[in-house]
Amino acid sequence: MEVNLINDGDRSPRIVLRDPIGSTAEVLLYGGQVVSWKNERREELLFMSSKVVSKPPKPIRGGIPICFPQVANFGTLEQHGFARNRLWSLDEDPSPLPPANNQSMVDLVLKSTEEDLHTWPYRFELRLRVSVSAGKLTMIPRVRNVDSKAFSFTIALRNYFSVSDVSEVRVEGLETLDYLDNLLKRERYTEQTDAITFDGEIDRVYLSTPSKIAVIDHERKRTIVLRKEGMVDAVVWNPWEKTTKAIGDLGDEDYKTMLCLDAASIENPITLKPCEEWKGRQELSIVSSSYFSGQLDPRKSTLPGLDARSRDLANDTGSTRENTIFHRKPMLERCLGLSGAYRFQ
Repeated sequence: MEVNLINDGDRSPRIVLRDPIGSTAEVLLYGGQVVSWKNERREELLFMSSKVVSKPPKPIRGGIPICFPQVANFGTLEQHGFARNRLWSLDEDPSPLPPANNQSMVDLVLKSTEEDLHTWPYRFELRLRVSVSAGKLTMIPRVRNVDSKAFSFTIALRNYFSVSDVSEVRVEGLETLDYLDNLLKRERYTEQTDAITFDGEIDRVYLSTPSKIAVIDHERKRTIVLRKEGMVDAVVWNPWEKTTKAIGDLGDEDYKTMLCLDAASIENPITLKPCEEWKGRQELSIVSSSYFSGQLDPRKSTLPGLDARSRDLANDTGSTRENTIFHRKPMLERCLGLSGAYRFQ
């Protein structure tokens, strides 16, 4: 498939995806980062900082950066890992996924370099498929161990959503769940409210979350539904006024129109043996303002027009290692055939 690749001077090359109905997405090769997602009415659904720095090696504040092989400072690597600060490539061999076959889909890959090995001594392949369709943005991240020894990692898709006024937004689907409060030395608490609302700084890792979470924007009469597989945790973050002013690439008023809701695996790192592959999936979709809490419970109702795959996902209560770690025979043979080249001396 011919990819619509655009070069803008000294900025990172970007791929523009277009759905026949009119939805679009833009993906940078730098960081493998989605930086725009617009619906058929050309409304931007992702937040971008008013003080964004769009030149490498500075990571871009907004869109959907990929945190790998570490989320935040849950480890010894740089904040959120190094994948968001690397130049990715178009993936010509996305197997076992079928090849991208239209202008609304792209496959990217990031492979470990000698520089990376000094920081994180494991050889890996991180792949990402991004596709856009009417009212939906889907991302499929995959991590393959091409080393001769096992490794563990954490990962997150950091979704910066554009909202009208964060103080008027609700997040539903996380009630009664345990969370780690990053503002209180990661103490563990249990969510007591029916929905998360915002009147101050929040930075929490919700644990063992359901496969479907909703961000309800009353003023815009719009709800963004996050459906996920393979990433059992969810991060909710808004820096509010004081912390925003301490962040150099974030405008002083930006916190009012942004909300981060991430699909993540943090509490229990994912471990891959040599030749194993992990696969996750995130689907963002837009539904009407009539969306209500009961629809987060698949036993009560389903969304109008939900396709079979989405219905299956809505009924999923979480993802386990058994259905996200793969050890396919063709991949095994290929990996074993290269194992000598990947062995550390």
